[in-house]
Amino acid sequence: MTGIQHPFRLRLAKSRRLVVKVGSGVLTGADQRLNRVRVASLVKGLSSLVESGIQTILVTSGAVATGAPVMGLAGRTKTIPQKQACAAIGQTLLMALYEECFSTRGHHSAQILLTQDDVRSRERYLNARNTFETLISAGVVPIVNENDSVAVSEIKFGDNDNLSAEVAALVGADLLLILSTTDGLYEKFEPGQQPIPLVEQITNSHFDYAKDHLSPTGISTGGMKSKLMSIKKANQYGIAAVLAGGQKDDIIQNVISGKNEGTLFLPCEDKLSAREYWILHTLSPKGTLSIDAGARRALTEHGRSLLPIGITGVEGNFRSGNSVRIAGPDGIEIARGLTYYSSQEVVTIKGCKTDEIESKLGYRYYDEVVHRDNLVLII
Repeated sequence: MTGIQHPFRLRLAKSRRLVVKVGSGVLTGADQRLNRVRVASLVKGLSSLVESGIQTILVTSGAVATGAPVMGLAGRTKTIPQKQACAAIGQTLLMALYEECFSTRGHHSAQILLTQDDVRSRERYLNARNTFETLISAGVVPIVNENDSVAVSEIKFGDNDNLSAEVAALVGADLLLILSTTDGLYEKFEPGQQPIPLVEQITNSHFDYAKDHLSPTGISTGGMKSKLMSIKKANQYGIAAVLAGGQKDDIIQNVISGKNEGTLFLPCEDKLSAREYWILHTLSPKGTLSIDAGARRALTEHGRSLLPIGITGVEGNFRSGNSVRIAGPDGIEIARGLTYYSSQEVVTIKGCKTDEIESKLGYRYYDEVVHRDNLVLII
């Protein structure tokens, strides 16, 4: 890939801490079985980072694909319990292969299995971060995967793209490198078309490019929307990201050396704080508060808190302290926040003035339903 080199590319070599995410499509062959040669090539690239002094974390898929042949399910449609069983078998085999490849290069790896609960809970979040820091300081490469064998929908990250963004934020990475079956983000796939070299800010038009389609190699890239959403999260936390072709030789070394590989996504200048990121991206909203035009202006233009008088509707079943969506009169979400009142309480006091809260409920915790300090705008 050629073209004018953006100055930010040269800064990648100065990255102190890097999270690399690799998908199953990169690690498996046409027979949907784990490709040991590709795993060895990946470990070669990761080892070069460690040897150059870059603290490296790997987020890997591939456990289900690794375990499927053992279960006699390679290439077959699987039920959720079958996928979980394949993951349970495959994770041990996958980690054994990673450790074998790392040890031949004089390094070691460690397994970290996460669910959403591990980052939603402040105590478990800190425990996970401390584990990462301890392993990294010992020169060990943490290898992260979702705990697929036990995770259910309520505590799943959804996919490893999302997991990689969460891990990048958790460890304070300088760069998130997502290795995919495509060479970057394309406006459209046509013969001779090159990936977009630079995205300064992800917009709706970029998500239009991410609609399901086939790459020039015939490999489905239906997960591009998920990748963009995850990259956007990382960018909002001030983390640069590169989306590049994981099947290329020396791709990791080429990216970190500043070569024009893949698509570079610049970090947001006005980054989210750790608390804002936690509210917006880590917590799972339990309901929605619909607000009127006046409340929308108060939140978006004047930086105010959300008062009950501006609330027109309540959806979901939530408790005090839960995360909720805040939607404008058109139904479009404009913010996320932590509510001081439960869904039943908000139903009772919506549309009321603050001095009417106590007469409606018999008590008053706060004047606000969502305080400005516990609210993050999306628009």
